[in-house]
Amino acid sequence: MSKLKKQLGRQTARFLISLGVTLCLALVCFSVSVYAEPAVNIELNAGEGTNSLELLDLLFLTTLLALLPSFLIMATSFTRIVVVLSFLRNAMGTQQSPPNQVLVGLALFMTLFIMHPVYTEVNEQALKPLTNGVITQQEALERAAVPIKRFMFKQMTDGKELNLFLDISNRDQPLETVTAETTQEELMQLGMEIVLPAFITSELKRAFTIGFILFIPFLVIDMVVSSTLMSMGMVMLPPSMISLPFKIMVFVMVDGWSLLIGTLISGFHL
Repeated sequence: MSKLKKQLGRQTARFLISLGVTLCLALVCFSVSVYAEPAVNIELNAGEGTNSLELLDLLFLTTLLALLPSFLIMATSFTRIVVVLSFLRNAMGTQQSPPNQVLVGLALFMTLFIMHPVYTEVNEQALKPLTNGVITQQEALERAAVPIKRFMFKQMTDGKELNLFLDISNRDQPLETVTAETTQEELMQLGMEIVLPAFITSELKRAFTIGFILFIPFLVIDMVVSSTLMSMGMVMLPPSMISLPFKIMVFVMVDGWSLLIGTLISGFHL
């Protein structure tokens, strides 16, 4: 046993010595390679002329790209469309068909179709002059907000939502209340912190109203199927299993997708 312990001790010592020598050589080689390489300096303002990307422009572009998805959802027709499509799927009882990716993709392309005139005006009035250096970033933001505000005001048929956020706001606003006599110029003086949440609230109210109307025909089919099964004594059979094919058949026969998409698009006051 003593000889075995001595052999194990010698092997362990040799292993530790060889490991230490290897680590020392690796550190020496790494330090030599580091000191031998030239230093690399990255300058954001290395270019000369008007095409050089300054640091503030880079920060502005990064912030704009980070806020773009939220802006696409909140300041466009996307909210109403995707909520209505979700209500339709729940009313039909098709579980995950169509899947979420299909609904979001359909809502996205419908949003691009509806918002195309607004984005064209923003491009002509704000983006192109900013790219050409005619206006500043602040002026570009002010010009881009005009067609977007105009679109949002057209969707808000009454001023209840605007008055709600005007009452909640503690800051001074150019308008105290919005009435039927309020002109478009007076509405344009409101800030985006008032207009945007009022627009989202109005869109959610409109989407829930459309969802309630969508539920009515499918609810009638469920009630007819359930009462029929009860009268036949089929209590153990789930009514949803029988009513689902009928709801799909009725929706396809009346060309439901075309009717729904056409109604949603025409519901936006462009």
